[in-house]
Amino acid sequence: MNRHPYHLVDLSPWPLLISFSLLSFAINIIAWIHNYMAPSTLEFQVPSFAFAFALLCIIAFLWWRDIIRESNKGDHTNKVQIGLKIGFILFIISEFMLFFSFFWTFFHSSLAPAIDLGHIWPPLGINPMNYLSLPLLGTCILLSSGFILTLSHEAIIFGNKDKSLIHLLFTIILGIIFLLLQFTEYSYGEFNFSDSIYGSIFYITTGLHGLHVLIGVLFLIIGLIRIYFDNLTSEHLLGFEFAIYYWHFVDIIWLFVFLSYYWWGSL
Repeated sequence: MNRHPYHLVDLSPWPLLISFSLLSFAINIIAWIHNYMAPSTLEFQVPSFAFAFALLCIIAFLWWRDIIRESNKGDHTNKVQIGLKIGFILFIISEFMLFFSFFWTFFHSSLAPAIDLGHIWPPLGINPMNYLSLPLLGTCILLSSGFILTLSHEAIIFGNKDKSLIHLLFTIILGIIFLLLQFTEYSYGEFNFSDSIYGSIFYITTGLHGLHVLIGVLFLIIGLIRIYFDNLTSEHLLGFEFAIYYWHFVDIIWLFVFLSYYWWGSL
């Protein structure tokens, strides 16, 4: 019998395998970007990084499956859950630091524009996005999704599974709509990635945020499936709560992106 509330994990091949798969994915995608791929006699060739990414997803799925099984066996005691929460909060903080670096670049360039930018911001020749059109609509949709997700969380806490599923489904739909709006915005943009520091920092930040929204949508879909099959209940919500933390993080970051890049950056 254990004399402590902690869970000592069994030996697992997944950390080592996912490290090699991440290395393979990084090498393959760099080779694909720089056109280092070997020529193919086929008219259509799936980039090799797609196979590396598929392998990465499979290993991640198997690893998360084992973690869920540990939870279902009761290995995730209150002490273990506290440690998991602290770990996830530290992960969110690291994500904040990542975006902070891009905000720093944006304000460093905009508050004191260099001579090659003409000492003006936005740089000469750059026509910024109209913040009162698609960006404002996307902001309203994303912030509304965070409110609806909170309703879903409260519903599952009080044992109302059906209401929680409905609100969670609406949240996922709003997240997908936001991604479609961002894709449309990129399609009609009047500047591109190579248009000075403005274009590069704009697309890096908003594109990275879009990637986080996509991951958040997948995170919520997993939560939806687990709630539907009663794998998450009012007494056991840690996986769903992590998805909620992540989604609210995405909301907060976008609010700063909208106010800085779209509204203030276009004045």
